[in-house]
Amino acid sequence: MNRIVAFLVGLVIVAVVIRASTFIVDQRQYAIVFQLGQIKRVVTEPGLYFRIPLLQNVEYQDNRILTIDTPVADRVQTSEKKNLLIDSFVRWRITDPRAFRVSFPAGERAAEERITTLVRDALNQAVNKRTVNEITSRQRDKAMEEIRVAVQESVKGLGVDIVDVRLKRVDFVPEISESVYRRMEAERKRVANEQRSIGAAESEKIRADADRQREVLLAEAYREAQKIKGEGDAKASAIYAQAFGQNPDFARFYRSLEAYRTTFRTRNDLLVIDPSSEFFRYMKSPDGKGPAR
Repeated sequence: MNRIVAFLVGLVIVAVVIRASTFIVDQRQYAIVFQLGQIKRVVTEPGLYFRIPLLQNVEYQDNRILTIDTPVADRVQTSEKKNLLIDSFVRWRITDPRAFRVSFPAGERAAEERITTLVRDALNQAVNKRTVNEITSRQRDKAMEEIRVAVQESVKGLGVDIVDVRLKRVDFVPEISESVYRRMEAERKRVANEQRSIGAAESEKIRADADRQREVLLAEAYREAQKIKGEGDAKASAIYAQAFGQNPDFARFYRSLEAYRTTFRTRNDLLVIDPSSEFFRYMKSPDGKGPAR
C-alpha cells in the first residue's frame, strides 16, 4: 500500500515537473523565454518546447495581423483651409518579438497608442497639402500609401510592420456640410440646365432637318406626280385626237354634249347667252347644220 502511495506521489511530482518544464507555442503566437527578467530566447515556430522551472518564464505575443480602429474621427484641414472629419483604421503585425518587447514593455496597448499617434501626424501631413477633391477621390489611394510609408518609417526598429492604412470615411464638419451640399446642388443644377440647353438645341436642329427633308420629299413627289399627270394627259389627248380624228362630226357632237352636261348639272343652273350662239347648234339641229326645230 505504501509503495502504491509513493508511486502515485512520485508520478504527480513528475507530472508537475514536466508541466513546469514545457510550454506549447501555437501557430498564431510568438513565445519569449525570460530568465531572471532577461530575454533568453525567442520562439517563432509552433511546437512543444522546454524551459527551466522556477528560473525561466514564458510570455506570448500575437503574430497575426492586428487592427487599430479608432472610434473617433480625426479633424484635419486641407490645403483649401477646409476642415474634414476622417475616420481611418490601421492593420499591423509584430515582426520582431524581441524588439517589440523592448520597445513596448506594456504590450499591444502601448504599441497601438504609439501607432495611432504616428498615423494621426502622418494623416495631417498628407491632407494638409491636398484639396478636398484630391483627398476624397483623385489622390485618395496615394495619400493612404503615403501615410503607411511615413508610419512604417517611424516604427522602424520597434519590431512592428504597418501592413495597411485605410481611410474609411471622409466627411465635412457639420458647420460647413450644409453650405457645401448647397453649392454641390447648385453646380449639379447648372450642369443639368446646360445639358438641357444642349438637348433643346439638338432637338431644334433635328426637327429643322426633318422639316427640310419633308419639304424636299414633297416637292420631289409633286414634281413626279405632275410629270406622270402630264404624260397621262398627253397620252389621253393623243387617244382623243386619234379617236375623234376618225369622225370629226361625231367628235364635235360629243364635245357639245359634254359642254351641255357640264353647264346644266342641276335644274337651277342658269345661262345668259344669245340663243343664236354656236353653243346651241346641236340643240337647233341634230347634225348641227340645219335650222332649229
